[in-house]
Amino acid sequence: MLFAERGWRVFELSRHGAESTKEVIHVTCDVCSEESCRKAMEEVLTKTDHIDVVISNAGFGISGAVEFTEIQEVEHQMDVNFLGAVRFTQAVLPQLRKQRSGRIIYTSSVAAILAVPFQAFYSASKAAINALALSLANELRPFGISVSVMMPGDVSTSFTDARHKSAAGEQIYTAAKKAVSAMERDERAGMQPVQMAKLFYHIATCRSPRPQYVGGFGYRVLCFLERLLPKRLVNWIEYKVYS
Repeated sequence: MLFAERGWRVFELSRHGAESTKEVIHVTCDVCSEESCRKAMEEVLTKTDHIDVVISNAGFGISGAVEFTEIQEVEHQMDVNFLGAVRFTQAVLPQLRKQRSGRIIYTSSVAAILAVPFQAFYSASKAAINALALSLANELRPFGISVSVMMPGDVSTSFTDARHKSAAGEQIYTAAKKAVSAMERDERAGMQPVQMAKLFYHIATCRSPRPQYVGGFGYRVLCFLERLLPKRLVNWIEYKVYS
């Protein structure tokens, strides 16, 4: 709503969105379907002939030990979080190239940099988004299109309750339950979504957007330290936090 409140025409794309309003127009879109993404963009372009900013935000989380996570769950995680972003990008790029302008902003996560134990596949999906964005930015540079990722820390949203949790192997990986509980406690006590909306707005409107942004001052400090400290030390600290 922040963009709409500041005069932007907003299209909200999702499988089960709310009814369209004067400020926000709902368009049905399932990022797991190439056809759905294509049709969604066709519908958007019947209502506008220019797209200024695209925010790719679809995603969910799974948790559990790598050894005992069903491959189907892994595939679904990557299908929504990573391939969903790819499908949506491929659907919107013809219009952005045609107008030779626009900004793409992907929602990644601090977990892409500080990989969380028992959330390995979520972390991997977000690390893949970071790599996609950096590569795509150079592909699109000649067309005047910028690409950025926004990596939030813990944010208090319905994401926590929607996580697919597996207890398989917890009798072996005894730290799993505690790690997931600590993670969810931090999420529920996390930042409010409006803080992230303001950062999205900054990325959308600043003169020259950076490739990567981290949401939350404390998380920016952590990501800065991650670049300075030895990887072994950083990983050991994470082990102590979640064990």
